[in-house]
Amino acid sequence: MAGSKPTFVSSGALYPEAPYEYAAVAAPGSTVFTAGACPLDSNGRVVAPGDFEEQARVAVANLLTALAAAGTDASGLVKTTVYVAAREREDLVRVWRVVEAALAPARPPSTLLGVSFLGYTEQLVEIEGVASIPETQ
Repeated sequence: MAGSKPTFVSSGALYPEAPYEYAAVAAPGSTVFTAGACPLDSNGRVVAPGDFEEQARVAVANLLTALAAAGTDASGLVKTTVYVAAREREDLVRVWRVVEAALAPARPPSTLLGVSFLGYTEQLVEIEGVASIPETQ
């Protein structure tokens, strides 16, 4: 489908006021690029301030919701990038353990980064993904 435009998708289960779409399908039946999944509730509030693990759980759940809206799931993930606003490597590892368990048995290539801060006040975790949609759809 040379020259086709991406299809943007969102889920009604995610915060509706975000100033971006939650996922884009690059070519129908092909590749999905997600926005960074944040630990936001349906009202756009950051959940569990100060709690790395709980924010990771919510961010992964939001990522999986965006993938489902685009027609795939964790098994379709081609790559993830996990951002953690932390000063200690231990905090990155704690977040990674939650992400790894939530995506299992999928084990996509992943990048884990420590950053100074993220977009929302009290946000500690953000996860973006690139996924493939199965050809059977």
